Amino acid sequence: MSEIYNFSAGPACLPSIAIKAAKKSIANYKDNGFGLLEMSHRAPSIVELFEETTSNLKTLLDIPDNYHVLWLQGGASLQFSMVPMNLLPINGEVDYVDTGFWSSRAIIECEKFGKVNIIGSSKEGGYNFIPKKLSHNPSSSFLHITSNNTIYGTQYKVYPTLDNKDSYLIADMSSDILSAQLDVAKFGLIYAGAQKNMGPAGVTLVIIRSDLVNLKYRNIPTMLNYNTHVVKSSMFNTPPVFSVCVVNETLKWLISLGGLKKIEAINIKKSDNLYNEIERNSLFISPVKKEDRSTMNIPFVFADDVSINDKEFLDFCYDRGLVTLKGHRSVGGFRASIYNAMPESGVNALIDAMQEFEKLYS
Repeated sequence: MSEIYNFSAGPACLPSIAIKAAKKSIANYKDNGFGLLEMSHRAPSIVELFEETTSNLKTLLDIPDNYHVLWLQGGASLQFSMVPMNLLPINGEVDYVDTGFWSSRAIIECEKFGKVNIIGSSKEGGYNFIPKKLSHNPSSSFLHITSNNTIYGTQYKVYPTLDNKDSYLIADMSSDILSAQLDVAKFGLIYAGAQKNMGPAGVTLVIIRSDLVNLKYRNIPTMLNYNTHVVKSSMFNTPPVFSVCVVNETLKWLISLGGLKKIEAINIKKSDNLYNEIERNSLFISPVKKEDRSTMNIPFVFADDVSINDKEFLDFCYDRGLVTLKGHRSVGGFRASIYNAMPESGVNALIDAMQEFEKLYS
């Protein structure tokens, strides 16, 4: 194999320029004479790193001044608990939309703190679409959605609007954050694990509106209180410094490309090309409703009349440097995760392999 293209759903491929910068930082960070992994998080260089990372994110997303950016740990999975712990009133209720494995996990955790109204679900359809007709509860504090579903390959193209002006939208954007332009002001809170489209595992982004920071609905552990991390600028405890460094290098790469408008166009082109091949190819089909197909995670399976073992195509791809294409066990088949860092050449190589494989079996 010559060049390797990694289609992993996460942790996922990173921009080569970010990896090179990260490698350099391990040996000697900003000419300090020793590496980033050895430095105190209180060192001026590290404080500057966090400030620069936050500034670059604000630039890319045009985050309004009344929002705080936090760099936390625990992944999106911890946010499943922190969100209701901080934002769900005692004896209150909230609305959730169930669109897959991760949204259902978020629902389970929220139910430990109060009433959850599932106002939309695609479970009966095998999570192959995004529910559109939602009936919001007037007494619900917020509506929680998962913007992109890594396993099933669905994605919101239009975010829900809320009937209750006192309610707000919360989104788990772990697998499509920074993939397209976004109006942050439409949300009360956004969270995202970094390891899919922003950096390595170990750091979790939270963007929270300032009026939601210190609601004091219940007595919760200090470490799990958003206000703790706002007051301490994400340095209440030792933060994931190296992960944040790689995130910053990724943000700088996105800025150098031309920002989110540019990367959105690239992502649409990559995904359109792959979906077009799936539609054209006699061996493959997409299980996802066309209007809800993700630009980030693209599952596909063999057509019903094709009796080829999945392993044959996976091995065929592996021999051509196309790796980590096996679909999630709940879906089967194949999944191409084509996040920001996946170059067009990688998608084109996969398309070439699909066409070559079709010739062998048709």
